[in-house]
Amino acid sequence: MSEVTRILNQICNGSLDSESDLLPAVYDELRQMAGAKIAKEKPGQTLDATALVHEAYLRLAGTQSFESRRHFFGAAAEAMRRILIDRARARNAKKRGDVARLEMDPDQFGRASTNHRKFDALNAALEKFAAIEPETAQLVKMRYFIGLKIREAAEVLGISTATADRHWAYARAWLQTEIEQQDAEETER
Repeated sequence: MSEVTRILNQICNGSLDSESDLLPAVYDELRQMAGAKIAKEKPGQTLDATALVHEAYLRLAGTQSFESRRHFFGAAAEAMRRILIDRARARNAKKRGDVARLEMDPDQFGRASTNHRKFDALNAALEKFAAIEPETAQLVKMRYFIGLKIREAAEVLGISTATADRHWAYARAWLQTEIEQQDAEETER
């Protein structure tokens, strides 16, 4: 059992002392994930990795109980994703761009966020995908929005790297098809 899981179990059992132990136990890992994401953003952003971690942690703190390290980091990935989507939507309200093909290259995960309509298209497709493939959608969130490598995401999700590779290939194809369909529908209007 990892240290994070132990702390989460103690929190679930009502230990208030353990709540103060959680952030120090996860901070470095969350900061590293957020740093990877922020590094791919355009220069001059007002949100830095520290702010992203803190905002995500504030959204998570006291809102739910976490069963495991995997559950916690999955929720953190979701919180970071929502924060970045909210920021992209706010910028998109000021600036419109064309919806084009969205590349989901695992090494280029942060580049699509520079086109806010692409980012919104991905988010809409991902929400639809999550309804039918929740675990695979979680992998996408961890890879695309946080920047975890396949091996890291597989470890957090408790699946093999081979399974993560298959899920990633399937998710990219499904999401690309969905985004292209959204684009075609938008063009018809």
